[in-house]
Amino acid sequence: MKAAVFHQVGAPLTIEDVAISKPGPREVLVRTAAVGVCHSDLHFVDGAYPHPTPVVLGHEAAGIVEAVGSEVRTVKPGDHVVTCLSAYCGHCEHCVTGHLSLCVSPDTKRGKDEEPRLSYVQKPIPQFLNLSAYAEQMLVHENALVAIRRDMPLDRAALLGCAVTTGTGAVFNTAKVRPGETVAVIGCGGIGLATINGAALAGAGRIIAIDMLDSKLELAKQFGATDVISAKSGDAVKQVLELTRGGVHHSFECIGLKQTFEQAFAMLARGGTATVIGMIKPGVKVELHGFDLLGERKIQGSFMGSNRFPVDLPRLTDFYMQGRLKLDEMISQRIKLEQINEAFDELRRGELARSVIVFDQ
Repeated sequence: MKAAVFHQVGAPLTIEDVAISKPGPREVLVRTAAVGVCHSDLHFVDGAYPHPTPVVLGHEAAGIVEAVGSEVRTVKPGDHVVTCLSAYCGHCEHCVTGHLSLCVSPDTKRGKDEEPRLSYVQKPIPQFLNLSAYAEQMLVHENALVAIRRDMPLDRAALLGCAVTTGTGAVFNTAKVRPGETVAVIGCGGIGLATINGAALAGAGRIIAIDMLDSKLELAKQFGATDVISAKSGDAVKQVLELTRGGVHHSFECIGLKQTFEQAFAMLARGGTATVIGMIKPGVKVELHGFDLLGERKIQGSFMGSNRFPVDLPRLTDFYMQGRLKLDEMISQRIKLEQINEAFDELRRGELARSVIVFDQ
């Protein structure tokens, strides 16, 4: 199959042939229909996060089931599916207490003594985040995907695999935003826009979008922002505090920087909670004023929106089909796999919400 192979930091990905195995007992072979180009992948391409190479990146995908293993019961050939990088085993402490996204069990991967799922120039290569989606096919554990309704467009469905699940899930599952509460979202890329949309669905009374680019702030209004703040026009924290007369109930950091992490905490009202969604580079330390904790302000992380994706994704699909979840507006361009390096360049410039690679079906 054709796949975009990442060889080393600083070098462009190359489109090459990669071999893929046949499904094991609990595995599913998927023909990839669409995959989003996510900033998380760019972190690995640019070396902010290390990963063994060569490797096929990509983790925000949708497709059609081609074949299933002998013990697979959740999907069948022909099903339309969305993948999720937080594959779960179903029996560890995290899974049985309802925290599927925290599962790190090796049961969803192949063992070292087994044939690899992927190989390149006849040598095994690691599978990226259980998926390796920048490829014509994916071979994954059945607990790394979920079937969705067939009238859902697959290019839009791909966004549910990461950005939308991460943003809306941070609102619904991690922060548990209640109707009428005030929300601030720092960063209006794909995840930030999904967070804004999620806050609107949750009934937040005021949703403040913060970004450096006016174009993204205009887009944020379409997703439900009631107020916008340009980070170029002065201290964003001061503007939020003035706008809300004391701070917000919830802030969401969607970029992954030390500065914005600290801003998210500083703009909280007493009793407020800052939820950090962005991927902060390893080794970066953040600073908070200890005195602020006396006001019962809290800070927490959110991984993949604390998702229960077998439940969450079909619900998000229904929200889109009802016109309540904005996905069409999030897709800035549809491209071919061969244009992946251009899409990463666009990500570095930060001008677009989401590029989606669409494969011919």
